Amino acid sequence: MNIPIPSILEIGEGVVWRMDDIVRTYRFSKAVMLFDDFTYRTYEQDMKQAISSVPVHTVCLPPQLDIVDIMKKAFELPHCDVMIAMGGGAVIDCGKYMAFLRQVPFISIPTSASNDGFASTNCSLLVNGKKTTVPAKVPFGILADLNIIQQAPERFILAGIGDLMSNITALYDWEFEQNHGVSRVNAFAAMISKKAVNSFIRTPMQNIKHPIFLKELISSLTMGGISTVISGNSAPISGSEHLISHALDKMSSAPQMHGIQVGIATYIMAHVQQHRAERITKVFTRTGFFDYAKTLHLSKDEYRQAIDIAPTIKPNRYTYIHDEQYRKRAIRLLDEDHILKEIFT
Repeated sequence: MNIPIPSILEIGEGVVWRMDDIVRTYRFSKAVMLFDDFTYRTYEQDMKQAISSVPVHTVCLPPQLDIVDIMKKAFELPHCDVMIAMGGGAVIDCGKYMAFLRQVPFISIPTSASNDGFASTNCSLLVNGKKTTVPAKVPFGILADLNIIQQAPERFILAGIGDLMSNITALYDWEFEQNHGVSRVNAFAAMISKKAVNSFIRTPMQNIKHPIFLKELISSLTMGGISTVISGNSAPISGSEHLISHALDKMSSAPQMHGIQVGIATYIMAHVQQHRAERITKVFTRTGFFDYAKTLHLSKDEYRQAIDIAPTIKPNRYTYIHDEQYRKRAIRLLDEDHILKEIFT
């Protein structure tokens, strides 16, 4: 069994300025580099200078591109033997999918740590106006520059924390599925996902912008992404909590960042599963995740509806949320849990 993993993994301060060395080492001859509006304005000129040994065609991608637009754009781009994307989750997912369509290596340069998308095989793309998970390939390279990621607003880091902590409930859901004969846990993928979140939990959390904290968060999110390559599915890092978030994406009047929704749903499902809820509570309290969630004025009715329809998102799975008794427990928590009472209006 051949498991594709990134050939390049650089997490540190100033690593993005090593791009020219990387291009030369892997003998790339022509590059296409994709930006979102912010990164184009902020970094495009510097990145062109940083990659001086080969021609680089730079593109600023407009927001809210549909999958049809992405496919069209992919084949309008000039010939290249490496595609690079720098920015938030949207431009990285677009770049990953374009590189997949063009069958060229993809290098991911995230400017925030809001989810594990910079390291995973999947892309979250707009299909008929709705966010949909679309398969692609694991990035050839990941360059996470802590100097750049430090500058992202705190909410992006909090979203990454929410997404990573969901490994806990996702793994418990996976075991639940295996116990009900619906799935089979890949022990190696599960081990990597568990090690990722446990390593992060032991990190000092006084300052979420500290380089040590960010390096641990990004490393752990990367390990989670790799666990899905090993398992061949998203089960090691995505369970009932992700189904609730996907349901919110479909029906909420104002969906929040993926990792924020997932983090809140993780807290709910950990109590439903009665598994490591206290640990999740400590992490979310210490990092300020709960404090931020309380400022969003989230709708309890929307979360209630999302819990109800979550099983329809992936009817072939059988997580805790697919079982009616546990759905009812989750809905009761919205009214009974003291932290949730402060989060929801």
